[in-house]
Amino acid sequence: MQITEDTLTIHLEHVPTVDAFTFPPPPQDVPGISPFQLIPAKVSFDVTYTKKSGTMRRIRPASHDPLSPLNWAGEMWEATNSGTFSLAYNDGTFSASGSFDSSGNFGEMGTERNGSFVNHEEEGDNDDVEATAQSLSLPLQPTQMNQLAASGTAKQPAKAVLLKGRVPVKVTH
Repeated sequence: MQITEDTLTIHLEHVPTVDAFTFPPPPQDVPGISPFQLIPAKVSFDVTYTKKSGTMRRIRPASHDPLSPLNWAGEMWEATNSGTFSLAYNDGTFSASGSFDSSGNFGEMGTERNGSFVNHEEEGDNDDVEATAQSLSLPLQPTQMNQLAASGTAKQPAKAVLLKGRVPVKVTH
């Protein structure tokens, strides 16, 4: 792995893996399931992620609930990726290789902190930032949302919000 200011490059070579004809693969310790359903293989790939300059946005925690997917903070940039891969069965009966890129798809990279680290502000985190334009926040606290969902008495229609690159959350207004 190599990290520079704007890129992350990952290189893996001949990493052992298995191919399975079912997903998820069957457990190895179940009687009656043949170990031949798992085909030993090796995979190699190179992938480079590149930040798009000028796209940084600062994320502030939008929840104080330690179990909430919105309880994280960080700096994120739009990003692209490209790379190559190859896979070969150990017995030589199958192989595949190719290349890929993220053109036309969503990509993001950055640094983040969550859990007990989310409130440990990094130096400079309180500087002039786009907190109002890019901040993610819920109009209700998670406990209020759970109470409304449990009682089924939400008087206003629920609106599904898809946070860019994150888990969809139902929000009531």
